[in-house]
Amino acid sequence: MKNLIEISKIVTKKKVRKIEIFDDHSLKHKNSKFNEFYEALMANKFKNDRDASSYLYSCSPTDDKYRQLKSRFRKRLLNTLFFLDVNRPSASGYDRAYYSCNKDWTLVKILLSNNAKMTASALARQILTTALKFKFADVIVNCSRILREHCATIGDEKNYETYDQYSKQYQDVLDAEIRSEELYQRVVMNYHKPPSKNSDLEEKIDIYCQALVGLSETFDSPIIIYNMYLVWAYRYEMLADYNSALEVCERAEKYIEENPLYYQDDKLATFQLKKMSAHLHMRDFARGRENAEKALQSFPEGSPNWFEFMEYYLLIALHTDNYIQAVAIYNRTTSNSKFRKITGTQKEKWKIYDIYLNYIIESQSSTSPVFRAQRRKNFRLSRFLNDPILYPKDQRIFTVLQVIAQLLFLLEKRSFNAVAERIDRLKGYANRQLKKEEFNRVIQFIRLLQQLMRADFNPDAMTNTDKYYNKLIETPFTYRGLITELEVIPYEKLWEMITNRLRKE
Repeated sequence: MKNLIEISKIVTKKKVRKIEIFDDHSLKHKNSKFNEFYEALMANKFKNDRDASSYLYSCSPTDDKYRQLKSRFRKRLLNTLFFLDVNRPSASGYDRAYYSCNKDWTLVKILLSNNAKMTASALARQILTTALKFKFADVIVNCSRILREHCATIGDEKNYETYDQYSKQYQDVLDAEIRSEELYQRVVMNYHKPPSKNSDLEEKIDIYCQALVGLSETFDSPIIIYNMYLVWAYRYEMLADYNSALEVCERAEKYIEENPLYYQDDKLATFQLKKMSAHLHMRDFARGRENAEKALQSFPEGSPNWFEFMEYYLLIALHTDNYIQAVAIYNRTTSNSKFRKITGTQKEKWKIYDIYLNYIIESQSSTSPVFRAQRRKNFRLSRFLNDPILYPKDQRIFTVLQVIAQLLFLLEKRSFNAVAERIDRLKGYANRQLKKEEFNRVIQFIRLLQQLMRADFNPDAMTNTDKYYNKLIETPFTYRGLITELEVIPYEKLWEMITNRLRKE
């Protein structure tokens, strides 16, 4: 009762007339500008402030009425974060507990700032019990400090020593966790750099790995252990030792299975996706399919993780010539009701996958009744061939991939003049706009196409192709999710397909 009285006094003095949040009740008022703003955001109608201000008020982004609405809207959104429903089945117990601890910790700080020390200490004890169960070192340290001070104030020496011990013990754990995070972040920060700029990481990653092993052996912390497995997985990926990368990921999955208390969706997804990447680079469709079907059960259909797995699943099928399965995977993905909500580069990638699948169907249908049955009525080839195709600079690889696809269709039609035009365009990209250290494989593929054009599209009359082909295969295919690395069909395989098709004519 004393705690309730203490809280009531604070609320009476400082309560607001109305708590502005977005909940089911408030969102029923469709005439509200707040709700109109919210619904439009959720429908991806805005790319910037100019779009939003024009839509809501037909004014500029600097207009006072739009700026005031945006400010109040932001405050309402932030208020809503305190009332999120974290008890949904999709959230792990670990994630729910961490959210609850941090939300309650905010209440502790508010109570302390209003001199409600008794209530703050009681709530800190409750938080500490949960934090000790899940080993939230940062929360344990914060609560222990508050409780240690409270015990000192009331002269409770016994409990003072208990909280002092927690504070010191978990401060060491927290320092180790912060160190493990630093090592992981240093790897991630440099992981996507071109090899020529990544020598520093290659030299240091072994040191990072050993340091993380030492930390994991000294401190029983799920954060340290997750970071250790992740950095080792990155190390083996960099070495192209995909069998060892798979072994690391399987050990991580075993740790997750044996420690369900620390289960987190994003951590499991990361290791399972690393396994998909390994199967892709090893071109192992059987094991990739097995891993994909198992992993997909872990995530709700239509979730971001689900779509990411489907992309790797599709690429594995395409890179291993399992084209019928690739069509089935594509159909399964695009038939999901949430597929139309995909935006940005992810949407463009699936558009390109559709184009290449249509080419495969087109080129294989004359000899295969199975492929003839897969013909797509919604794909307009003439429209695609007349599309000028021009993406922004940071998405230029999408332009390159689609121009190559146009070239493939035109080769099927024996429209060699049009093919030559596409090759000239690709030559311009290779000479002036594609950096060799990032796009070496596609540049060498374009050089091969130039040689084919010089031979009047007679593969047997080509010369000087070995040096370009050797440079292509000397740089192995690597895809880590960057669009600059995307190859729908590996370039050496695509080159083989082109020359074989021409020889059969």
